[in-house]
Amino acid sequence: MKIRSNGLVSLDREIMTETERGLFKRDVMKVAGEYFETDGEADVDITKTPNGLSVCVLFKARRIKKIWSPQ
Repeated sequence: MKIRSNGLVSLDREIMTETERGLFKRDVMKVAGEYFETDGEADVDITKTPNGLSVCVLFKARRIKKIWSPQ
């Protein structure tokens, strides 16, 4: 499927480049760091399924942080 947005064409793909994978892992770990005390980098596994893609993100954490709800 092609999507046109502001003159750019985006193609559906099944493979992420190493650069994209690195950016994705960085972004995920930034959010994970808000909830967990993380230990190291994330591992990402992307698998094709009949309905699209299955994305599995694994990372090590030492503990879950206490989350304070905004009031």
